[in-house]
Amino acid sequence: MSTSAADYLVDRRQLRRQVGFWRIAAFAAAALAVLALGLRWWSGADLGQAHIARVTISGFIAGDAATLKLIDQVRDSKAAAALIAIDSPGGSTEGAEVLYQEIRRLAEKKPVVAVVGTMAASGAYIAALAADRIFVRGNSIVGSIGVLVEFPNISGLMDKVGVKLEAIKSSPLKAAPNGLEPTSEEARAAMAAMVADSFSWFKALVKERRGLSDDELARVADGRVFTGRQGLPLKLADAIGGEREAIQWLEREKGVAKNLPVRDWRANAGFAGFKFTSLAAAAADAVGLESIARALRRGEWASESGPVDGLVSVWQLSSGE
Repeated sequence: MSTSAADYLVDRRQLRRQVGFWRIAAFAAAALAVLALGLRWWSGADLGQAHIARVTISGFIAGDAATLKLIDQVRDSKAAAALIAIDSPGGSTEGAEVLYQEIRRLAEKKPVVAVVGTMAASGAYIAALAADRIFVRGNSIVGSIGVLVEFPNISGLMDKVGVKLEAIKSSPLKAAPNGLEPTSEEARAAMAAMVADSFSWFKALVKERRGLSDDELARVADGRVFTGRQGLPLKLADAIGGEREAIQWLEREKGVAKNLPVRDWRANAGFAGFKFTSLAAAAADAVGLESIARALRRGEWASESGPVDGLVSVWQLSSGE
């Protein structure tokens, strides 16, 4: 074979590789574009049409930035109204507070209705209070009006193993309580004062938003939970029903157009609303790491589900598996 023929064959191979590369790149770009459009629709992004925006509040409420941004986006969207679907035992008191404030900002611009699924307890009930009307199922769980702070104390164990904490503090209440030494009465009183202050704020919010008298508030603010049927005469909820009844109320009482589509709005935690933890979970499944896949899907490694410092408004805080 002559040198020119060999060069020709080499050039042909290189050209085929280049063409093949660009074909693959073009296909990948087209696939990503289709995926982006599909995920944009799946995530409930506004497509410029009137609709009812469904925002789901579930799991541990931490006031995460993604959820707050999502609600703000609904506020500025073409949504005619917002339906807040709640199924949560609560969360951090501060997280519930900022979520409440963001939903109230939304309610200033368009009607908002809350629909409680299994439960809207404690901090999740704070979120429900922000809606114009609360719908519950008969066996939903609502209430748990209260605040707590918990911290483990292992000072007794340290005494048994002969370990003692040494600390130099600027004042006795600095970094107290810390769980590594007996809790002083002063530290306990300081924490109790914080709990009492947040509890007063929580009760005042319930009283204002639900229109309760002092006696009515006292009947529901002892920390217990109620079924939806029990909560109705106690004014913790407005009506028994689900999404259908909530939409009918929006149409009847708030002038929302009939037969509008209901679209799910989801907080973007990745590309166009796609959660990359889902991809990681699928990959873990593919290589036989089922326990890791389950943990990723449950979000056990997400920051909002981990231990929380500070005051919490949550019903039956889970200690994990």
